[in-house]
Amino acid sequence: MINYFLYFILGAAIGAIAGLFGVGGGFLIVPALTLTGLPIHTAIGTSLACIAISSFASAYTHIKNGKVLFKVVAAKEIFSIPAALIGAHMTASLPESFLRRAFSILLFYLAYKMATTPSKPHYDENLRINYRNIPIVGVLSGFLSGLLGISGGILNVPLFHVLVGIPVRYAIGTSSVALFFTALAGTYGHFKAGNVGIETALLLAPGLIIGAYLGARSAHNLHPERLKRWFAIILILIGVKMLI
Repeated sequence: MINYFLYFILGAAIGAIAGLFGVGGGFLIVPALTLTGLPIHTAIGTSLACIAISSFASAYTHIKNGKVLFKVVAAKEIFSIPAALIGAHMTASLPESFLRRAFSILLFYLAYKMATTPSKPHYDENLRINYRNIPIVGVLSGFLSGLLGISGGILNVPLFHVLVGIPVRYAIGTSSVALFFTALAGTYGHFKAGNVGIETALLLAPGLIIGAYLGARSAHNLHPERLKRWFAIILILIGVKMLI
């Protein structure tokens, strides 16, 4: 019974972060699952299954609130999928230390831009989207996801906001939907390879769903500036972790 409760709490905490910020939460799920004794490959595959669950729950909430730009999702994924394949292929040819430093620099830059770019007032979150930059977001997010084995959500939101001009609430909602399809495809690949711990994913599922739902609801009640500051802090923490 204690194990079930712990899995629920863990799932709820990760789901809340995923729903609130439109990220997958893989940077939390993978180390947590390895601590429970899962091999790293199984932890990665199971993490993707968990991301599919949490992103579905948060995406549903964001869609209900009208904060998802489906045209942006489709345009981005066209470029993200081939870029992710190229990134995965190039992983073995680049030194890990170089990858970590380059990724950290990008995260620090995005954190700075998120924290310093002024938000529009809540009543003026009109959508003047720079569609010309969506291919850049798709390539960057997809390539680095494939190269570093990370969830694209941690990049989607700041890139959507900084390069495409999408208000932060819409960036979070749109990222959640894009993540669902990306994670679902990754889960299928890992499932075929036998790297998905179905029992573990099912234990985490109730907490992930409830946490993601509550986190996504909270995203629509918080002031955009506060959301951006919190997201910038997460980017900095992950950037520091990549350098250690």
